[in-house]
Amino acid sequence: MKKFFIILVALLVIGYLIFSAIYFNDSSRDVVCNKFEVVVKDSLHTRFIHQKDIEDLLKRKKVYPVGKTMDEINTLEILDTILTNRLVKSAEVFTAQNGTIIANIYQREPVLRVISDIKGSFYIDDNRERMPVSPNFTVYVPLATGAIDEEFAQNELYDFAAFLNENPEWSAWIDQVVVKPNKDVDLIPRAGDFRIAFGKLDNYPEKFARFALFIEKGLNVVGWNRYSEISLKYDNQVVCTKK
Repeated sequence: MKKFFIILVALLVIGYLIFSAIYFNDSSRDVVCNKFEVVVKDSLHTRFIHQKDIEDLLKRKKVYPVGKTMDEINTLEILDTILTNRLVKSAEVFTAQNGTIIANIYQREPVLRVISDIKGSFYIDDNRERMPVSPNFTVYVPLATGAIDEEFAQNELYDFAAFLNENPEWSAWIDQVVVKPNKDVDLIPRAGDFRIAFGKLDNYPEKFARFALFIEKGLNVVGWNRYSEISLKYDNQVVCTKK
């Protein structure tokens, strides 16, 4: 008898849970979405994406959820639409209590800013892919200008920017990388009224070691305004052009 009573109670509980799940699931479909919230999860240092940008995008594509019932809302379609924004790296879209739809967004991470005579202005991200600039925010990363095609930006310039990011003592020195049509580069330093003729983007540690020695033994002795150009293009030597 006791065993029968236990089984009966268990069946009643299971039945209630099934009924509740069906009932509340059906009733939740009639709930109207009254709020759409965008959470930019990695916005501590960069803020390319704002709530209004995503709202405007969803409204243009006619998938903005506010005012629709949950039964009418397709969160997967909202997610796919958000991912068409080329500043978005990844996203998550889900429903919350009280008729709220939440979109968690992760931004793409730029490592290099390019202002090209050929391709215009863009960033290269940490996957070596081109990403657009944003009217909302400018991030501090190495800047390259001049005769730059996309392939050069994604390879040689990306590698050089990664080197600078890993060596902040030199990153703090370099204000701009100027690329010539033959793919030689000049570096514009933050200090001193001269250019550094770096040549091809190779042998960074050796070239910067020569430049550091020249600063110590040369510029700090004769002064920082004596030369218009300091060339590191040639092995084992520093060649200077007087003003």
